[in-house]
This record gives sequence, structure tokens and C-alpha cells, in this order.
Amino acid sequence: MLRTKQYDITPEQWGVLYRVREEDGLIQREIAQRSGKDKPTTTRILDVLETKGLITKQAGKSDRRSFHVFITEQGKFIADAIEPIEYRTVGDVLDTLTDEEYELMCTVLNKISQQATELATLEKE
Repeated sequence: MLRTKQYDITPEQWGVLYRVREEDGLIQREIAQRSGKDKPTTTRILDVLETKGLITKQAGKSDRRSFHVFITEQGKFIADAIEPIEYRTVGDVLDTLTDEEYELMCTVLNKISQQATELATLEKE
């Protein structure tokens, strides 16, 4: 994400920070699920974001092994600055598609998502 280089944040870090910005106080497992990353990757990214001063972690009251993640003022500043860049980038990419290509892409992505959801449900059983 060359457009966000000045903010010293990778696309993977941005995805996690965005989820924390959406809902403060989530636990790591929820952040991992919402950002589509596994727990070890999420842990590593959260550690980096904490080192950068973009989030803080607080131990859970009922389970000390889990912690709640909160965005800092610096994290809010970065998220607020990057979000419009992200939307503009997605728009620029989508502008390269015709209406028919866009519809086909959405259909294929929905099909993949439904299959992944079904497979994940089967694994839990």
C-alpha cells in the first residue's frame, strides 16, 4: 500500500487496526475472525500495533488469558487518515472493471465465501 507508506503501517496491520477501530474492546479471537487471520498472526500483528502505540491491551476480567483490545488516540488518527485512502484505492481498482466483470467477480466471491463458511461449519461438528 504505497499510498499509506507515510503512516508506517502494513496492509495486514491496517486490516487488524480497522477491526479494532470498528469496535473497541474486542478480544483477540473476535479480531482474528473479523479480519480473516489465524490467532498466531493476529497476536503478532496486535503486538506490533501495541509497540507502535496504536492500540492497548487490557486483561479480561473473567479470563486472564484473554485480553480486550482498545484503539489509542494515535491509532484513531492513523485509522481516520488511512480509511479514505483505502476507499479511494478500492474505487480505483474497481474502476478497471466493466459492470459485467464486477457482477461476475461478486458472484464468484460470494460463492467462495459460502463454500468456506460451509466447510468451517463442518469442521466445528
